[in-house]
Amino acid sequence: MEKETKGVKSPISALQGSLLDLLNYKEQILPSPALEKVKEREVEGKTLIERSDHRDREMVSKADGAHDEGKKELRGEVGYGAAPAHSPAVTYGSMLALLLFCPPFVMFIWFTMVHMDGSVERFWQFYKLQGVTGLYKVWPVPTLLAWKLIASFAVFEAFLLLVLPGKPFIGPVSPAGNRPVYKCNGMEAYLTTLAVYIGIWRLGWFNPSIVYDHLGEIYSALIIGSFIFCVFLYIKGHVAPSSTDSGSSGNVIADFYWGMELYPRIGRSFDIKVFTNCRFGMMSWAVLAVSYCIKQYEQNGAIADSMLVSTGLMLVYITKFFWWEKGYWSTMDIAHDRAGFYICWGCLVWVPSVYTSPALYLVKHPNTLGLSMSSLAILFAGLLCIYINYDCDRQRQLFRATNGKCRIWGKPPSKIEAAYVTELGETKKSLLLTSGWWGVSHHFHYIPEIAASFFWTLPALFENYLPYFYFLFLTILLFDRAQRDEQRCRTKYKKYWAAYCKQVPYKVIPFLY
Repeated sequence: MEKETKGVKSPISALQGSLLDLLNYKEQILPSPALEKVKEREVEGKTLIERSDHRDREMVSKADGAHDEGKKELRGEVGYGAAPAHSPAVTYGSMLALLLFCPPFVMFIWFTMVHMDGSVERFWQFYKLQGVTGLYKVWPVPTLLAWKLIASFAVFEAFLLLVLPGKPFIGPVSPAGNRPVYKCNGMEAYLTTLAVYIGIWRLGWFNPSIVYDHLGEIYSALIIGSFIFCVFLYIKGHVAPSSTDSGSSGNVIADFYWGMELYPRIGRSFDIKVFTNCRFGMMSWAVLAVSYCIKQYEQNGAIADSMLVSTGLMLVYITKFFWWEKGYWSTMDIAHDRAGFYICWGCLVWVPSVYTSPALYLVKHPNTLGLSMSSLAILFAGLLCIYINYDCDRQRQLFRATNGKCRIWGKPPSKIEAAYVTELGETKKSLLLTSGWWGVSHHFHYIPEIAASFFWTLPALFENYLPYFYFLFLTILLFDRAQRDEQRCRTKYKKYWAAYCKQVPYKVIPFLY
């Protein structure tokens, strides 16, 4: 068990004993030099890693370096060493702003879309007349029905995560040298969820329109429940971390926002980030998109082609995500960002509310696009963008799985053999792909992803501009993520990254950035 982090108050220590039995099961990891199954046990504040063949043992301190790594997050630094992605003032200011303003903004999205016809101008007129008191009155109180709907969905998805069969997948080497093991059953869970959801609607057991009718109460409950869940993650990170990839910055706000643990788990198999990011966040996006279609059908007797194009593209994108889920486990969200408010609250609340907002708007705006070149062009362009985004990820995943022994665009890939040092002082090797889509720019895959979000928003047309908030948000998010990843890779790979940048000079947009 990790020793008490410097600056942690005594109440945290007092909770430690009572939570150990429930939480202190080590995640299944592999020691990175040899791909062997391992088990961990605690010995005097350190982690003893035992390989399954008992050929070797090594003692690894969990506390060493954890406090310093946490401080890097507070300073706006990421990954392997001190690479400032943003100034401390920007980092701290953005944390406070997002903590304070994201929850009310979620309710603003819902209230404006559902009750103000999607018009920001109408909302502003309402605010000028009613003031803060009016906003307080329209903020829905979580109801028992809302809690039941959320709990039923969460329990069902957790059940599928644990029970459905799937092949094991070994994640990338973490900064502390760990390699988490996952079970690949995302596509099975996705298809099961949609089949069951549509099935219980067709059998008359549940009406998905209820979700739309009580959406404000559901969002309000999610805001509160997810905040409490993040508090749980903060406490768990202090008293019962699941791996050596954990630690504190010494600042409560930074620890709560960025998270304490990279790979938190409950028990041996329940991965918290896989649940929050994939099985709750992404799955709720699909379920809500279907719900909005059904609501429009019951409301108007038909589903407008604008809704079909928008939700159709969303569902294709989400299907692509679950088909490629194991690739997602190697991305920045899972492999580098810790489990805190930023990732977990975002996936539990922000994804269901903001990512679905174009389709939510269309429920009351059944625009008719017609079987014209314009509607077909929107559909084709969106599908093309989703495919290119998938192909980018497929190339990288194939390159990693074959250790570079594959063909990219019909020929052997060009690459750079890079070396880096983990926090434990171990030297590792990695291959940097410099051909295919990854030879166009460092993060070219962000361009088709942003474009796809524009095309599934375009059926909302331009009467109101609030539906385009998700497109704007995603653009900012991915460019910021590209910047953070650039800093992390520059610090991690050093001269090898400089060589990579000479071969691939553009970060995101070829010839521009």
